[in-house]
Amino acid sequence: MDKLVIIGKNSLSGTVNISGAKNAVLPAMAATLIAPGIYRIHKVPDLRDTRTMIKLLEIIGAKVVYENGILEVDTRECDNPEAPYELVKTMRASFYVLCPLLARFGYARVSLPGGCAWGPRPVNYHISGIEKMGAKTELDQGYIIAKADRLKGETISFDTSSVGATGNLLMASVLAEGKTIIQNAAREPEIMFLCRFLNEMGADISGIGTDCLIIHGVDDLRPVEIEVIPDRIETATFLIAGALIGEGVTVADVEPEHLTVILDKLQEVGCEMTIEDKSIAIFREEPLKPVNVVTAVYPGFPTDVQAQWMALMTLAKGSSVITDTIYHDRFTHVAELTRLGARIKLQDNVATVTGVNELRGATVMSTDIRASASLILAALAAEGRTDISRVYHIDRGYEKIEEKLRGIGAQIWRAEE
Repeated sequence: MDKLVIIGKNSLSGTVNISGAKNAVLPAMAATLIAPGIYRIHKVPDLRDTRTMIKLLEIIGAKVVYENGILEVDTRECDNPEAPYELVKTMRASFYVLCPLLARFGYARVSLPGGCAWGPRPVNYHISGIEKMGAKTELDQGYIIAKADRLKGETISFDTSSVGATGNLLMASVLAEGKTIIQNAAREPEIMFLCRFLNEMGADISGIGTDCLIIHGVDDLRPVEIEVIPDRIETATFLIAGALIGEGVTVADVEPEHLTVILDKLQEVGCEMTIEDKSIAIFREEPLKPVNVVTAVYPGFPTDVQAQWMALMTLAKGSSVITDTIYHDRFTHVAELTRLGARIKLQDNVATVTGVNELRGATVMSTDIRASASLILAALAAEGRTDISRVYHIDRGYEKIEEKLRGIGAQIWRAEE
């Protein structure tokens, strides 16, 4: 098992090219199952999660070639509409294949995600949605079995906006009979990308970018070629690195309009930015100011940047409050940041961060993708050496992060535990 080793306090400068968005490409890969054909997807990041989805597509019967960021998926001979627990437990996004399989084959057998109960987590939105559209479902030894000759359009309203359920039910609706309306739909750029992908396949989706999506079912779809949007979470992570210890960092191949709230917060912190069509340059001369954040569904502050923001606030001149309204238990990075010298008080889903003069290197442990990014950021700004174990988490969501950081001046390398 690998670890990352970081020697902190090396100033960062230069340009980082941002990869394609993991949270956009995974549902698009699942969508290739809806209609048989050969699809080409460009700017696909080389991640553990994309590799896991490739394995899942191959189990279902697809032929996949992945080279130089281009993914070719041939779904013409798919014949096994099943997603096994062994893969779904490692990546929750595997559940995205439920509705594409049901739409194409009239049958799907998909494992529930690991650690996920039938009702309490938003996976129940996926199930209740397809049931409303006419599917018969049952739970058998941890697997959802869904059957439907052809789904029928319905009005589906979420109590809470859900990216996963919005994406899955979009893929259920495109071949359904009649009109489907998804109310309180997720508005994230990744959902907008999925809508565009499906429309290019021949779907009829309107209301894109709003919380009310209207889908008129069509009789068939066709394979297409498309390029994945930039990863806004990776963009935010490198912008925060520039804010922490940069002397002029530019992130390129980005979509600034996807990051409005984060850019506003970085300005509040004291950063200056030059924002162009596909790039953002960030630099800071004054001390970091404490700035509170409250996570919210898009276009609010993303929960996927909460941990990275906390790393930034550990060195701010004063106290800040970080509230996560999306995932109340997403604070496993707090204890590890404390090992580096951070002062953080956590109560329920609210963290109060009191900035310190200096962080110091230590041995810490990754617990999830974004917690890993938080620890890397803090280690870059800390005095001395930090060893971060269990970096397979970071490999799920960030493509070659150590190489990109070395390219702008970080002293970071991978080593065996």
